Amino acid sequence: MTELKRGWTTGACAAAAAKSACSALLGSGFVAPVGITLPRGETPLFEVESTSSGEGWAKACIIKDAGDDPDVTHGALICAKVSHGQRGLRFLAGEGVGTVTKPGLPIAVGEPAINPVPRLMIDAAITEVLDGHAPDFDIEISVKGGAALAAKTWNPRLGIVGGLSILGTTGIVRPFSCSAWIASIHRGVDVARAAGRDHLIAATGATSEATARALYGLPEADCLDMGDFVGGTLKYLRRHPVKRLTIAGGIGKMTKLAQGAMDLHSGRSQVDLAHLAERSGVPAVAKANTALEAYTIAGRPLAEVVAAGAKSVASETLRGTVEVEVIVVDRAGAVLAQTGF
Repeated sequence: MTELKRGWTTGACAAAAAKSACSALLGSGFVAPVGITLPRGETPLFEVESTSSGEGWAKACIIKDAGDDPDVTHGALICAKVSHGQRGLRFLAGEGVGTVTKPGLPIAVGEPAINPVPRLMIDAAITEVLDGHAPDFDIEISVKGGAALAAKTWNPRLGIVGGLSILGTTGIVRPFSCSAWIASIHRGVDVARAAGRDHLIAATGATSEATARALYGLPEADCLDMGDFVGGTLKYLRRHPVKRLTIAGGIGKMTKLAQGAMDLHSGRSQVDLAHLAERSGVPAVAKANTALEAYTIAGRPLAEVVAAGAKSVASETLRGTVEVEVIVVDRAGAVLAQTGF
């Protein structure tokens, strides 16, 4: 099996671009390729795609390489424009970088969506080329086409408008890592709590989310794109509770939750049809190929068994901190079962 290639975060690319640009601004020319030190000590080199400069400013751009991770920002042009400023570093949102408009995120409302660790990485990278100069700079980070890319992320729900967030805690993108997705779920909870929201929807996909939203008339901002990560969602809510949580998903994934699975991905948990047959009292279910086929055999009573089992597991995981219900939907979005709170 071929080992998957790791890549670099937007924060790492921004830091490398800022170092190259700062060097040019201070009269030492652009550093190309440019190396930086990541938070855990790695020292990657980045090729500089383009440079430009003018009176009192210099700009360097790097193409993000996310390795083999299906990252929406893979191939994006990430630029840092460094200008002389006053009293330390001031971060600015350029084209394609968002601005924070809701509380609950690690960056204050009104600030550019450049997360704390990338800011520290940029600071450290620039320090390497100061050579006695005062670290007083305005640093504008931009991402070409970032506004369009941001529409494919959680940013609109989190109240980050105008573009992407500059992210990364290690500087490294590990292929197909679930950490970024789970971190987005956590931020969604944080923003909702900061806004005083008391009812959230955690859905496994777009269809189940749309069904639950229609039932309650909740805005998109109150929805967590949980995907397969029910364990990460529930455990975070246990520590950072809201009043009510609606879990919505198809019968296959809700069956796995009812079995106690905390990761609903097909590669990491499977439907136990024999157990489902026993729980539903319909022996023929054991011979089905999928949970959906089992439903066609046993009908609504099976969906109700699944929903009740999933609610029980979720309630046990939440340990009484959040009221929870489960909604099971079909592929067209019709409700097959709903437990209520």
